[in-house]
Amino acid sequence: MQIRVGYELIYDCPQPTPMILNLKIHSTRAADIVVPDYMTTDPVVPVSAYHDQFGNMCTRIVAPNGRIRIASTGVVRDSGKTDEVAPSACQHLVQDLPAETLGFLIGSRYCETDHLSQAAWDLFDQFPPGWARVQAICDFVHQHIAFGYEHARPTKTAEQVFKDRQGVCRDYAHLAVAFCRCMNIPARYCTGYLGDIGIPPPYGPMDFAGWFEAYLGGRWYTFDPRNNIPRIGRVLIARGRDAADVAISSTFGPNTLVSFKVFTDEVAEVS
Repeated sequence: MQIRVGYELIYDCPQPTPMILNLKIHSTRAADIVVPDYMTTDPVVPVSAYHDQFGNMCTRIVAPNGRIRIASTGVVRDSGKTDEVAPSACQHLVQDLPAETLGFLIGSRYCETDHLSQAAWDLFDQFPPGWARVQAICDFVHQHIAFGYEHARPTKTAEQVFKDRQGVCRDYAHLAVAFCRCMNIPARYCTGYLGDIGIPPPYGPMDFAGWFEAYLGGRWYTFDPRNNIPRIGRVLIARGRDAADVAISSTFGPNTLVSFKVFTDEVAEVS
């Protein structure tokens, strides 16, 4: 199957404003790209790119005074299969973990492991280490949080989500990531496209999605506590310790986000 993905962001800036944008399809999906997701701007401005410390492709621009439209459309080839489920995937002892996973055991800006450690052990120590424990974390988070865009807050942390019991997909992911790390399971935050392919209506407004990956059985597996079922058509954009590392835009000056649109849907195959 093939999936069309893209976005349109319109900003209003009262002065020239540098921006770092994290919107490019992740390099791990490069072989699947049928139509590249080139970014365009209106008005046209110089664009440069670099890879950050997590391997994400970031784009730099300076938005001019006034309105700027930032947009992209791409097509990705996808297997059409749901997220992989591996109930036998084991949990590694910390001393046996690869060095590159260790940074994802440590607390971060939105995932305060020091504040949630006791709660995590109280809630999840009874579950077998490995896949069953991560799934128990996802089940708890899915049931614990009431979803609603009105609950979104850019400063909300995992501890606050745990207490408030309200949030959006990134909050579900942050709380699950924090709990996994508390239980000595490396976990990293992910953002990307996730449409409604294979899901019955009604459909909500489209947005970028947040989920996470846990390191089990020698590899990273996808988990999604917001939806808590395997989904079709997940297209990764970026990974990091939490949402601070993968913000769709980091702006360095006053600005207003005037319009925000995201789309991802199955399309007829493009040769």
